[in-house]
Amino acid sequence: MVISNSEITAFVGSMLWPLFRVAGLLMTAPVFSARTVPVKIRLGLSVAITFMILPIIPPAPQVEIFSAASLLIVGQQLMIGVVMGFTLQLVMAAVITGGHVVAMQMGLGFAAMVDPQNGTQAPVVSQFYVIMVVLIYLSLNGHLVLFEVLFDSFHTMPISSSGLMPEDFKRLVHWGGILFSGAVGMAIPAIASLLIVNFSFGIMTRAAPQMNIFAIGFPLTMLLGFGVIFATLPGVVPHSTNMFNEAYRLLKTILGVA
Repeated sequence: MVISNSEITAFVGSMLWPLFRVAGLLMTAPVFSARTVPVKIRLGLSVAITFMILPIIPPAPQVEIFSAASLLIVGQQLMIGVVMGFTLQLVMAAVITGGHVVAMQMGLGFAAMVDPQNGTQAPVVSQFYVIMVVLIYLSLNGHLVLFEVLFDSFHTMPISSSGLMPEDFKRLVHWGGILFSGAVGMAIPAIASLLIVNFSFGIMTRAAPQMNIFAIGFPLTMLLGFGVIFATLPGVVPHSTNMFNEAYRLLKTILGVA
């Protein structure tokens, strides 16, 4: 049995280019891109998913692997996967921002820990919100919906040297701004409640300067902050669900998925 060079090129190309799109997604998607997930696990998942989708995706173009056209295709596939994962990472970043605002209002902005998702320092209150939103994301099968969008993208945006357009990146940036304003909206109840508390402490300080208002104000603000978080937790579920739905709607618009 003789295997020609063109057949080897076709097989490697059909396997390599989808792999870059899948790897770009797993490199940036929530949960899969966490620092606690080893790189070997992500690589193994990328190869396994690529082998599973090979029979159902359109055939790859016949392009010489070691050529400028091949490098352009690789860049496009990697960019498509990164954009898909980055869109959902914006939701997580918005949640971290909202939690950070709440922590600052409570006086717990100094209480930070290492974020296992990104490997950076984040307030403990933010970590609480992030863990809750990640659990909501997994319970809603958000990761499965993401893979479904990935599979459909191979049909609506097949492997080629053309892919995402500048308008798609502008749409992503615009949506990111709206998303972060929504994150602040998630923290508005805590901001308003604790602002009233701080305003009341300010009046008490002016009325009775001899009182050490900071000695009782700081622990009381934290206690009231925890009460506000407990009272507003039921609203986090629909709010985070809305953000994930908007993220998937944006991805489907960019990729042309129905």
